[in-house]
Amino acid sequence: MKYKTVGKTGIQVSELCFGTMSFGGNADKETSKQLFHRCLDKGINFFDSADVYSGGVAEEILGELIAGKRDELVITSKAGFQFGTDPNARGASRRHLFQSVEKSLKRLKTDRIEFYFIHRFDSLTSIEETVRALDDLRRQGKILYPAVSNWAAWQIAKALGISARESLAGFELIQPMYNLVKRQAEVELLPLAESEKLGVISYSPLGGGLLTGKYGIGKRPDSGRLVEQSNYTKRYESHVYYDIADRFAAYSREHGIHPATLAVAWVLSHPAITSPIIGARNVEQLEPSLAAVDLDFTDEWRNEITALSIDPPLATDRSEEA
Repeated sequence: MKYKTVGKTGIQVSELCFGTMSFGGNADKETSKQLFHRCLDKGINFFDSADVYSGGVAEEILGELIAGKRDELVITSKAGFQFGTDPNARGASRRHLFQSVEKSLKRLKTDRIEFYFIHRFDSLTSIEETVRALDDLRRQGKILYPAVSNWAAWQIAKALGISARESLAGFELIQPMYNLVKRQAEVELLPLAESEKLGVISYSPLGGGLLTGKYGIGKRPDSGRLVEQSNYTKRYESHVYYDIADRFAAYSREHGIHPATLAVAWVLSHPAITSPIIGARNVEQLEPSLAAVDLDFTDEWRNEITALSIDPPLATDRSEEA
């Protein structure tokens, strides 16, 4: 396992980050423990969570698991999605963020969260209100660095500008979706991260399972996110994605490498990526993703795999300059 610096922070994290969304859901407490320790054995020191994962249970399980080794690990969490019936239990307002941090700290059984993400853009709250609240939480020592997930590049750039103007703590880490079929991040988010020296931990390197070899044109497994969860079904509904999945599976077979291993390695090979976030329901499912760090992944492979996909449109209409 190699370790990388998160942006300008000086913090060293493993080149894979483990996402705990399955904790307390698809992975029961014992399975979660097995997943956590397998990650430690592999050298992972970076764990991502959120308040809404399994209704807070994921944070509770992670909090129990990190006891006794807290100072050796880098932990993230998030707030922003609706969590509870209170109409104010959502968004990026000062009120909600202050309440959410306290609850996450209690569930995680820790005194600080290294990277605290705004989980989604809140159109009802001014960006300045949000970044000021995050700066206050940082000054209190409850979070070490503000972070952001699922924002557009212009929203992040605007927030960075406000932070710089007002001498507030700016975002140091972003978390976009990024995989072989979802490459929108290449257009503006990843260039922004490289320009501003932001860390990037991208999620869904396997496309919700699409890139594991189980899916293709006319090919579906009996279970899995893409067949069980409507949000994933909608996210990956385009037949073009399944055509890419077919070609990618064939490429993986040709090279004798598990498609999940190649899919994670492809994401990891982008120069702007700090750590792809991997996840699993059990240890057996986890192993191919862990194997990505042991693969001698070449530039030639990245180019060939990229060619299986469709390049996203440029940020401007001057396509002749591509």
